[in-house]
Amino acid sequence: MRPEAAPADRQADAVSFIETGGLGGDVAQRIDTHAASIFLVGDRAWKMKRAVHLDYLDFSRLELRKAALETELRLNRRTASALYIAVHAITSDVDGGLALDGEGRPVEWLLEMLRFPDDARLDRHIAANPLPPAVLRRLGDRIHSFHASVEVSSSPGAALALLEVIEGNVSSMRKFPDILDRTLVRDLAGQHRTLWRSLAPLLEERRRMGRVRHGHGDLHLTNIAMIDGEAVPFDCLEFSPDLATVDVLYDLAFLLMDLWHYGCRKEANLVFNRYFDLSPEDEAGLPLLPLFLSMRAAVLTHVLALQAQGAGNKELAAQAQAYLRLASELVEPVEPRLVAIGGLSGSGKSTLAASLAHELGRAPGARIFRSDVLRKRLAGVAPETSLDESRYSLAANAQAYGLLRSLTVDALGHGHSAVADAVFARQPERKAIEAVAGDTGTTFTGIWLATEEERRVERVLARTSDASDADVIIARTQSAYAIGRLDGWVSIDASGAFERTLEAARLSLRLI
Repeated sequence: MRPEAAPADRQADAVSFIETGGLGGDVAQRIDTHAASIFLVGDRAWKMKRAVHLDYLDFSRLELRKAALETELRLNRRTASALYIAVHAITSDVDGGLALDGEGRPVEWLLEMLRFPDDARLDRHIAANPLPPAVLRRLGDRIHSFHASVEVSSSPGAALALLEVIEGNVSSMRKFPDILDRTLVRDLAGQHRTLWRSLAPLLEERRRMGRVRHGHGDLHLTNIAMIDGEAVPFDCLEFSPDLATVDVLYDLAFLLMDLWHYGCRKEANLVFNRYFDLSPEDEAGLPLLPLFLSMRAAVLTHVLALQAQGAGNKELAAQAQAYLRLASELVEPVEPRLVAIGGLSGSGKSTLAASLAHELGRAPGARIFRSDVLRKRLAGVAPETSLDESRYSLAANAQAYGLLRSLTVDALGHGHSAVADAVFARQPERKAIEAVAGDTGTTFTGIWLATEEERRVERVLARTSDASDADVIIARTQSAYAIGRLDGWVSIDASGAFERTLEAARLSLRLI
């Protein structure tokens, strides 16, 4: 009988056990990161924490690795309960033989997860599959609900904590002068610090509002998977509660930035607007987005640069450089503009707004203020909840249009473009939204969608799960409205194919 080695000495034995079929099958693939190894076996993925001690994590001892995996299981079940199954022990008997969950003492720990196809990861999925708007809306809903459910931080120092992240990013990027342009890094550092100084009071105010929470922490496309037709966040930042306890908009910003990076700009804008539609308390946080988006790009810049240097990989180096350029672009100011889209029910206002907003202003595109959604906000219900007729009185209409104008003024004042989406059937309503542009010194374009009644009725009948409560009767009744003079608004025939409507609108906005 040979003496049993100390548990800390047996990680290599545990790896050998796995790779020789110890988990009930051959290892199809092994994936190594700086802190973990993942073994793909059949329909399962098994994660082992590597016995390492880095500046920001310590997995050097067996009990620390066990605790880390238990924390990872608990935290990831918040967003991906079907993927994360259990923590298991690799045990050693008295003769030193290894088994999974045997009767001997543990020498290593594994996290069992459900395996999904490699191309289900969102960074790979989007290369071949466009993401349907309904999936993106549900992803926005999922993230908003997640943020509403997680632990709120009451600790002061939100602004200083963010400054530490900024300085950490700068320090990390400076380690790779052969990969990352030193002038870009220097200039980006200065822009981040300048923005931080102007935004520090807002950061603290949002902490007092309860908007700093224990979020996902690592919400880029690599950590979201398409599972049964849904975009499911997984693999959260589990090793440091401090790093994961952030402003909810900083958590969201990782996803928005990465969608923007991958060229999915319309998709990024849709998720952005859906989240804000559901979260009125975050409207005042809009000024934070340029800094948050840029910081998230900076994170991936130095992470990829580290990987590129370690592997001598030119492709990874090019990716790091692309994220650095994006980080710089995201903090550059862009002149905001206001676009108002009017038309009777079924004319296609909201469809057009969603197709234009990503092209307006700075990332992630224009904030869309839709009167139908704001009416539901005033009633305290979800956007798709139907309202009774009392919510459509003249007084209620005035309140909804008033909120639309107020939010538009705020967005423009923060340097973000806005799209006002409402019927605007009355000339005073059109004049009032034009006045917002005049008061804020913003370029204004009004677009009126002229649409035949039968085409509008057809579209109203085709709606499912929409914020509008308009039915066929309302659509037909509106045909009798006296619209009056459009006075400078661009009138577009929207009765035909949407592609023609979009082209005409883009032409009027000088986007083509």
